[in-house]
Amino acid sequence: MVFLMVVVGGATRLTNSGLSITEWDPVLGAIPPMHAADWDILFQKYQQSSQYKLQNVGMSLTEFQFIFWWEWAHRLLGRLIGVVFLVPFLYFAIMRKLELRLLPRLIALFVLGGLQGALGWYMVASGLVNRVDVSQYRLAAHLTLASVLFAAIIWTISSLNWRHRIPRNFDALTALVLFLLIILQIAAGGFVAGLDAGQGYNTWPLMEGKYIPDGLNLMQPVWRNLFENALTVQFDHRILAYTIFLIAVLHAVKTFSFTSMVLAYLIFVQAGLGIMTLLMHVPLGFALAHQATAMLVLAAAVWNLHKKTIDQALVSQDIA
Repeated sequence: MVFLMVVVGGATRLTNSGLSITEWDPVLGAIPPMHAADWDILFQKYQQSSQYKLQNVGMSLTEFQFIFWWEWAHRLLGRLIGVVFLVPFLYFAIMRKLELRLLPRLIALFVLGGLQGALGWYMVASGLVNRVDVSQYRLAAHLTLASVLFAAIIWTISSLNWRHRIPRNFDALTALVLFLLIILQIAAGGFVAGLDAGQGYNTWPLMEGKYIPDGLNLMQPVWRNLFENALTVQFDHRILAYTIFLIAVLHAVKTFSFTSMVLAYLIFVQAGLGIMTLLMHVPLGFALAHQATAMLVLAAAVWNLHKKTIDQALVSQDIA
């Protein structure tokens, strides 16, 4: 469900649907419009937004309904995830069917999910006044937190029947570095999406006819280029991709393990999807495939880290 949430969130962003619902109502907001009068009220509220006034003046009700349903589905899925998690959790906790060591982790997952919902509204709020889209900072934070939640769920699953040690040897440390770099790359992808950086510089491997294009540090102070200069943001996304791919291949060659090879293969596929998405000027299908595969890459990175940090001594002790 979290995987689907990320994909639907990507579609919501790519269809510019995220600002179609201008209020946050955690309970009654789950009820969709039932009558023409309901649609009129919602459309009138959207017409007061900056996005409508600056970008979508003259939009028809049918066009509004298209973007509304994407955002409504995204929010509804978030609510359903909360229910699907909380109801069984309370049941198993009350019936004392949960190991005590799992309780803090599960509570943390629920808190992360709640924070993600709050951060989602905080992101939407940034685009309702004097903007036609949301803040790239808040978008990247929203996507990154979703990825952390996704990874934490997978790690919790892997911890049900196994115990892990702190990464100490080279292979385990490399697996950890790959996981952290992939999280960083997803965050960088959030900035690419937030700035629509993929709509420009649609050549590969060159940018503006060069491997290192001019204009990477036009903004002052220099750090702003990392987050606000579309050229720099896309360039950094590319460099991170090359770095991750190289480390993943070397890691797979050295460890020669199934999980490391799956991870390297998925990273290769993801890089190819990224290049195709760029060259084709970000078509919806390719862009969603790129975002979905990013989650598969993250899942593979967590799986690989899990395999590299299993504490065989503790496992043997548990079996005994």
